[in-house]
Amino acid sequence: MLGIAILAAGKGKRMNSTDTPKVLVQLLGKPLLGYVLDTAINISPHKIYVIVGFQKNKVIDFVQNNYSQGKIEFIEQREQLGTGHAILQIEPYFDKSIDDLLILSGDVPLISYKTLQSFINFHFDNGNDLSLISTVVENPRGYGRILRNSNGQLLRIVEQKDLTTDLENINEINSGIYIVKTVSLFDYLKKLKNQNAQNEYYLTDIVEMYLKDGRKVGAFRIANSLEVLGVNTYEELMDLEKLLIKEKV
Repeated sequence: MLGIAILAAGKGKRMNSTDTPKVLVQLLGKPLLGYVLDTAINISPHKIYVIVGFQKNKVIDFVQNNYSQGKIEFIEQREQLGTGHAILQIEPYFDKSIDDLLILSGDVPLISYKTLQSFINFHFDNGNDLSLISTVVENPRGYGRILRNSNGQLLRIVEQKDLTTDLENINEINSGIYIVKTVSLFDYLKKLKNQNAQNEYYLTDIVEMYLKDGRKVGAFRIANSLEVLGVNTYEELMDLEKLLIKEKV
């Protein structure tokens, strides 16, 4: 069975909003999280875990007032210690009948049902232990880069700070959307270290762990990079609004 986890605990410091969670910031009159939930529900998963944190009651109220509660469960991340830490909070409540967990970000609103369904099929068809969505962008600065071998297989993700000169021209990036077999997911999450500038536990780091252990990992490259754009600043929000308005014209 398939489950979905939606990361929705962040404060969104760069949005300059002191009382509105980032996932409730409105894009053309609809909260970012609403776009993601609509798509997630269309996939018909066994369960959807919404991970809440900052202003959790506002996020919970929005979901409860707008969506049927049958499949949706709220998981609290009391301290915002990174994406890996967020997913680990699900473990005590996890439905063990879920074999694969699709991980989405509540601030990436344009990911489509069609793309996610193709991504899920890619994961199952290739028998992957972990799959991620990648895409090619003109300016990859700040993103983890996808490094492949001559056969197109994923070798590793190289973060911006670790790039050497010969790798700077790689413009295929990691989107932060994953699907993982759950059989050993939580064991790997418990091995994460927070030795980085933010002192956080990053979900990205389990990709390298899986590869080192010889587990099967695949990167599903999508053509439309707009689908995986996140909203971190007010300027990015305005850019997305312009794109959506343009599409409707």
